[in-house]
Amino acid sequence: MGLILSVSPFQPNDVIVSFEDTSAQGVSSAVERARGAQREWWAMGAMARADALHHASEALASRASEITDLAIREVGKPRLEMEGETARGVSILRYFAQAALDPDGDSLPAAIKGSLLVARRRPHGVVGIITPWNFPVAIPLWKAAPALAYGNAVICKPAPAATGVAMILEEIFAPFLPKGCFGLVTGNQIAGEALIASVDAVSFTGSAYVGRSVIKAAAGRGVPVQAEMGGQNPSIVLEDANFETAAGVIARAAMGFSGQKCTATSRVIVVGEQRRFTEALREAIASLVVGDPNSRDTVIGPVISATAMDAVLKGAREVEGLGGRVVVGGSGLDAEGYFAPATLVEGVDANTRVAQEEIFGPFAVLQEAKSVEEAVAIANGVKYGLVSAVFTRDLDRALDVTSRLDTGLVRVNAPTSGVDFYAPFGGVKESSYGPREQGKAAADFYTWTQTLTIAPSS
Repeated sequence: MGLILSVSPFQPNDVIVSFEDTSAQGVSSAVERARGAQREWWAMGAMARADALHHASEALASRASEITDLAIREVGKPRLEMEGETARGVSILRYFAQAALDPDGDSLPAAIKGSLLVARRRPHGVVGIITPWNFPVAIPLWKAAPALAYGNAVICKPAPAATGVAMILEEIFAPFLPKGCFGLVTGNQIAGEALIASVDAVSFTGSAYVGRSVIKAAAGRGVPVQAEMGGQNPSIVLEDANFETAAGVIARAAMGFSGQKCTATSRVIVVGEQRRFTEALREAIASLVVGDPNSRDTVIGPVISATAMDAVLKGAREVEGLGGRVVVGGSGLDAEGYFAPATLVEGVDANTRVAQEEIFGPFAVLQEAKSVEEAVAIANGVKYGLVSAVFTRDLDRALDVTSRLDTGLVRVNAPTSGVDFYAPFGGVKESSYGPREQGKAAADFYTWTQTLTIAPSS
């Protein structure tokens, strides 16, 4: 079938790892091994699962520097962000080590005198997780950790561009779980389709286009499916906001890690006259350090591929062709690797492609609204509904506006980017499908409920 390469986005001649697109038979064999391991894992009991995840967290912490360096090399995430992500991975494992000991059901009043009625949670069996490249540590772990904590086995198919990091995660789990309980299958469409066709539940993070096919395939088999599929996230700036503070927060939310986050700010909606805020945001974006992701000063590193770089440049040309204006960025950078300019545009209709569709790069659209009502309508006027932000000094206005925004997450005076791993995460409309991820909400997806009645024998 030929080899697939994972290469460094800032040094494209640097091959991180090569691997094959796992055959359908190979995927089926991995799932069968996981089935046997899952039965052993579930039989070990909650305390043993908690201990295993705790030991995995310690192993990850001990290899944090190695994993951070590899992830920087493989996906180009700036060092400070990647250090934070690796640390978050440790915290996720510690959190779900404790979650394994949470109550696993409820005791209910029984209709039969002297009997016991219990609703208790049970694992699905083998969970397939399909993960993206942009959070190579955090996303695989925020899916795998709860799945394992609640007694499932896991087969992970990472994005090809983050396969090197995924291989290290497999090494970290191996000493503490039954053999095959956390498995890895590599590749593209063949491996992904075979995984969906074999497992008992599917959790996916990636593009809306691929996500729709994942949902259809899993639902067609009647297995639980959860999909997180991106956003076109607005930040609304009200007239009373602190413009300088808001501009600094939004600049990093839009352009940090080259905008390659499903929670990145894609649209900036300014209520009223926007000239002063435009200048503040332009200056904030221009001040962000672009360069080698190994540097602790870098905020904007490379995008993941030449295709991603071209998408940003195409968006700028498209805006200019429609009579809009490029406020900052728009032209290519003279650098080795896939570096796209941090680009802010304005003067285009809210229904244009760049305002409606996710570019997934350092690209944001500045939009003006004459009223709060118009700002809310613009914010809600896309097919996505992941996260939004409102910037204001007035609590009453913040509560009013946030109550009208159609997004799963809403933030006030805070960046759209950023996720609390112990809180429910997910969106509405085409951003998400299925139960929420993370925190206590994870149990709703990774388990099913069994209702048990025990009556007296006589």
